[in-house]
Amino acid sequence: MIKVENIDVYGFEHAVMAMRNPMSSWDKSDSKWGFEMPENNDLSPVTYYIGDNDLDLMKRLYKAGTEHRTYARMIYVWMDITAPLYWHKEADRYTIGKSQVSTSTMHKIHAKEFTFDDFSHEHLSVESLVLLGNTIDHLNKCRKEYITSKSKDDWWQLIQMLPSSYNQKRTVCMSYEVVFKIIRERTGHKLDEWNDFVKILRDLPYVKEIMETENAAE
Repeated sequence: MIKVENIDVYGFEHAVMAMRNPMSSWDKSDSKWGFEMPENNDLSPVTYYIGDNDLDLMKRLYKAGTEHRTYARMIYVWMDITAPLYWHKEADRYTIGKSQVSTSTMHKIHAKEFTFDDFSHEHLSVESLVLLGNTIDHLNKCRKEYITSKSKDDWWQLIQMLPSSYNQKRTVCMSYEVVFKIIRERTGHKLDEWNDFVKILRDLPYVKEIMETENAAE
């Protein structure tokens, strides 16, 4: 299970101008701010639109490699990701150009009773669901003991018994270079969470257009 919320992208305007610095070609930039007009004809918030000239340069620099597409390291996306610990552990490999702040298992693991919804369990067999239920019951027992005793020994029972399927929320910030890297490396992964996350990243503004060649090859 993975849930991605509160997506916010920023930096296109600065990235476009910086992208044109090496050749002093700012006069060729055709990107601009404007209102988005949805089907109901009510104006949406102001959006930065990438023009054809700028998009063409973005594509060419993307194809030229990481040393040339420095603009991708100036565009950032923020999001809240709720996913199991086993997924976050793999996602931690993407450290350069990425930062995150998570909910704390160290300080808040006892804040509420554990339920099935706190864990990713969509692929578990009936037998495994029973075992998970037993684990949840035991965790809740340990939780009550810790709340009463405040003993570190009881706290350890919660920390070391917590399954890696426990869903944790993290607020993540990453550059478009990291976005491109994740899409290239995680497409077709055996974990559903990665495939679902890749689909979300592909729908970020201008990602499909910039990665045109690789998308067309799929």
